[in-house]
Amino acid sequence: MTHAAATPAANTSPDVGFAQSALGEALLGVLSDGSASQRTIADFVLRNPMRVTALGIEEIAEASAVSTATVSRFARDLGFRNFAAMRAAVAETLQAVLQPVDKLRHQIARQSAAAAPALESLDHASSNIIGSGKALDARELTRVVARLTAARTVYVLGFGLSVHLAGMLAMHLQPFCAQVVEVASQGGTEVAAAHLAGITGKDVLVVLSFPRYALDVVRLTQFARDRGATIVSITDAPASPLAELGHHVLYAHSAHPVLPSSGAAAVAVIEALAVSLMVSHQDNVDKAARLTEAIAAYLVGATPVSNSSKGGARKRRPSKTT
Repeated sequence: MTHAAATPAANTSPDVGFAQSALGEALLGVLSDGSASQRTIADFVLRNPMRVTALGIEEIAEASAVSTATVSRFARDLGFRNFAAMRAAVAETLQAVLQPVDKLRHQIARQSAAAAPALESLDHASSNIIGSGKALDARELTRVVARLTAARTVYVLGFGLSVHLAGMLAMHLQPFCAQVVEVASQGGTEVAAAHLAGITGKDVLVVLSFPRYALDVVRLTQFARDRGATIVSITDAPASPLAELGHHVLYAHSAHPVLPSSGAAAVAVIEALAVSLMVSHQDNVDKAARLTEAIAAYLVGATPVSNSSKGGARKRRPSKTT
């Protein structure tokens, strides 16, 4: 069995481009159907293809919490003669992928240990946004907008830190979709399940999840998919459990040197989706204009509306006498 290097689209990030190759697709298959140890190794390779090209079999075994014999057997099960042949295939596949994000990350890694953690965090946020921009498929974004526009109800789901991202997305979608339901805003799994109880094939579920993934998000997403709903996953990588469940997937890179994940790129992708929906047709542009006019009077710097303009004179306080 051979895995020829594929030529990914020019706008893909290294992680996504690798996952779209023949080797990446084989690894995704293992991630879905393999044994527990095989899934662990496949997950590591999919998330760290650049690192794999520089690591030995012992290091990959340690990172995956398996034995070197298991890694060697994994390579043979994929159709390679040995681990070295698999690593060479990973390197060959990556040659076809643009790597600006990883170059930036390598530069960060070479920085002095005395570098300010705050600046390093900002560098990673910038790197994630750049990578997400390269991974964003404009045609996929257009298809998602069409699904949102046609949906009877758009459900938005996120747990943990993603609940705040879900709230932001729901607020952006509200003026331009027939109905928007923020699934977990007022509670946990039970509330979310109750909201999704009536979901059908006429609806869309937009689900957001990043490391560390909540198991309940996966279960509720599977429930919605089984009911016929269209699933739009916003997640970090092809190895995410939400990527497999999504009919449409938008990637927001979330790597961070300290935190479990970074939400900076997710916010950028949410804004990109909101803007795409807003300008998708003239009706939405008109809605945006009317919304701006409606809230203008309540913004800082706006001219206040006097009571007299509402049909009555403003009562004046009696002046104090001295």
